[in-house]
Amino acid sequence: MPVTPISKVVTANDLRSGEVIYLRFPHDWTPELSKASVITDDDLAQAGLAFAQGQANVVVGAYLSDVVAEADGPKASHFRDTFRSTGPSNYRHGKQEI
Repeated sequence: MPVTPISKVVTANDLRSGEVIYLRFPHDWTPELSKASVITDDDLAQAGLAFAQGQANVVVGAYLSDVVAEADGPKASHFRDTFRSTGPSNYRHGKQEI
């Protein structure tokens, strides 16, 4: 049975707004998970994480999140990251209004 590589995205919170954001190569951030860069190479994933952690004046809490690559973009594979991708849960506007 072939082993399916684990796909990842780099995610963090925007330091100014607190919004969940995702790394999009080369060195750009997006609030939309569907536009995040999907990483399947462990070395590249670590490099992306190191870049994010080095941007302490832009983001906070950067980490690698497992995703499932689909035709319309990556989808979070864990409940926590699915929940984070919908935006704040205490009001219905922004990402949750969609």
